[in-house]
Amino acid sequence: MNLLTGFTFENHVAHGAIVELSSGVAELLDQRAYSEDVRRLVAEAIAAMPLLATHLHDEGRINLQFQGEGAMKLLVAQVDQSLNVRAMAKAEAGLSGDFAQLLYGGLLALMMEPINAPGAEPRPASQALVLIEGARLSDALEGYFERSEQLPTLLRLATDNRGHVAGFLLQRLPIEDLRDADIEWEHLQTLASTLTPEELLAADANTILHRLFHAEALRVFEPRAVTVACRCSRAGIARMLLSLGREEVESIIAEQGRVAVTCEFCGREHVFTPLEAAELLIPSGTLPSSDRKH
Repeated sequence: MNLLTGFTFENHVAHGAIVELSSGVAELLDQRAYSEDVRRLVAEAIAAMPLLATHLHDEGRINLQFQGEGAMKLLVAQVDQSLNVRAMAKAEAGLSGDFAQLLYGGLLALMMEPINAPGAEPRPASQALVLIEGARLSDALEGYFERSEQLPTLLRLATDNRGHVAGFLLQRLPIEDLRDADIEWEHLQTLASTLTPEELLAADANTILHRLFHAEALRVFEPRAVTVACRCSRAGIARMLLSLGREEVESIIAEQGRVAVTCEFCGREHVFTPLEAAELLIPSGTLPSSDRKH
């Protein structure tokens, strides 16, 4: 089962989360022909996203994007408020290398994308952009929080070759006037830094928290379910076509004889015939019955 377990310390110095994922990861990764190293990196991105969702206090979605200058062009991962996760990469076939080699000199962008309710005043998306630094994906994300959010963070990500991934987040809370907060944070960070990737994959959240922090006053929250799968749907593609407008859609049909949209995440092709596109673009109830598809 896929679970995200949050926790916080009673001294209000730090909080964190542990994610355990075993369902849906291999299936999502298998939808693209990744090399072993790229596959591992995408798997780590999948593990990171539920941890980042601890910052998602409202309805919306977090988009994480890495753009490099080398052979790996793009790595994108998403998570929403319901903990639906997906990720993909664009890279040359057979590409090998560690994180630093694959994305050297690139940029990391983290976008918080709110969901705007119908009729409500639109809320703008927020985005932070930093240079990619460090030897691992976890290093780059720690650097993002340090530089963009001013939140010292310890992050660990682990994956095996069987579609099992896990992650651990420990983060300082933005409280400046707490007595001895710096000392307490250093103590918690020292304890957490002993966690190994092998332990993270082998043990459940409660076992890990007990081993690391058994002497600390700790509050553990009820685990939340995580879904790893592409969320693309015909309805979602239809909404995208509506946003393009009649002229653009008719231009595509004139050129290609249909509208075909391929999902970047899973590679699934969604096809609309000319009649289906017409029904989509004309308000409901205005097409003559003889023209409708039965």
